[in-house]
Amino acid sequence: MSEQQFKMFCYQCVQTAKGQGCTVMGICGKNPTVARLQDFLIFGVKGVSAYLYHARELGYSDPEVNSILEEAVFTTLTNVNFNEKELFEYCLKIGEVNIKAMRLLKKAHIETYGEPEPTLVRTSAVKGRGIIVTGHSLKALDELLKQTEGTGIKVYTHSEMLPAHGYPKLRKYDHLAGNLGKAWYDQRQLFAKYPMTILATTNCALIPIEAYRNRMFTTGPVRLPGVKHISNYDYTEVIKKAEELPEVQEEEGKIVLWTGFSRSAILSQAKKIKELVNEGKIRRIFLIGGCDSPLREMEYFRELALKLPRDTIILTLACGKYRINDLDLGTVDGLPRLMDLGQCNDAIVAIDLLPELAKLLDLEVQELPLTMVLSWCEQKAVSILLSLLYLNVKNIYLAPRLPAWINEDILKTLKERYELKVVSNPESDLKEMLKSQQSS
Repeated sequence: MSEQQFKMFCYQCVQTAKGQGCTVMGICGKNPTVARLQDFLIFGVKGVSAYLYHARELGYSDPEVNSILEEAVFTTLTNVNFNEKELFEYCLKIGEVNIKAMRLLKKAHIETYGEPEPTLVRTSAVKGRGIIVTGHSLKALDELLKQTEGTGIKVYTHSEMLPAHGYPKLRKYDHLAGNLGKAWYDQRQLFAKYPMTILATTNCALIPIEAYRNRMFTTGPVRLPGVKHISNYDYTEVIKKAEELPEVQEEEGKIVLWTGFSRSAILSQAKKIKELVNEGKIRRIFLIGGCDSPLREMEYFRELALKLPRDTIILTLACGKYRINDLDLGTVDGLPRLMDLGQCNDAIVAIDLLPELAKLLDLEVQELPLTMVLSWCEQKAVSILLSLLYLNVKNIYLAPRLPAWINEDILKTLKERYELKVVSNPESDLKEMLKSQQSS
């Protein structure tokens, strides 16, 4: 089917065209933009649900948020809402709800594990048996650390688990040995390399290859073919399997990574930041991060970071950080030029920093010397994008490519209301980014 014919896709009711799917116009009467806005809405709801799940793991919930999600899903049912404008506003409402969900999760993390602190993390193995934990669930990691204490087994984080090292009540475990690998898509190579047990706690879990399938386990919402699932945070079988595997040999640690730059950690440098901005030593702040993916276009982020002038600093987060977090970008009068805010849900740290930085510099939020260059891969990134749109954040650079459900009508709205841009190449984009600072 050609791109011109494929204007939408919907097969959620019995009327669907030819019993296969409506691709040009809904038999019910909904047009392609309505169908795509419904997709936009559902993808946002999926993202919010991940943050609510992790908050609930730790005993935190918000009935008001839940009720809004119910309403949002209901509005996508057949013959309920055909209004493009109202559906877009619903999307923004999901952005608002996502802010509440991320704040709730951040509160849960801090009250349970303490506020993150800047921390250096080893990225190579130490001698001994080990378990690699991938995903986002700090609750699962904490329970595993408790159960492996005193066993001699080393526990390593992978991908989005890296920020766990910044939390004081997780970092206290001496056998939390480091972080192995980078973003989620290196799993098959990484897990095959190390003869360790693997525990997948959330999304971003790949279907395993035979090289490690029999030593992989899932927990929480994750299910993988041929992989044993563990319920109720009882990791006895995971530990037993790790004890049966050979020891890993010591590796030379050539790279260490920083993480744990929480809101408090950054605001503790408020006076210095203000001085550096006022003195012209910091010209612009870049937020570079989001979901990573194996697409070649993602090389854009490293190229951009390397081209940034030395009078700029970078805030990063989520697994997109792995494109740049091994770079030694130095400091600006002692202030690190690269600071890792945490997991994808720690986008709330960046969001809550905006008004505080604006107040610090006697500016409006829209006047901040700030450029956001964000990558997306899946639904949680969609919910964060909707949160930024809800807050009327403009001039976001989006990568690596435009989401497939955004058609010309939706793109027109995003460009006209929010001046959203899709990245082109680092050289020309950087000129525009710095030019916007000169004209502001």
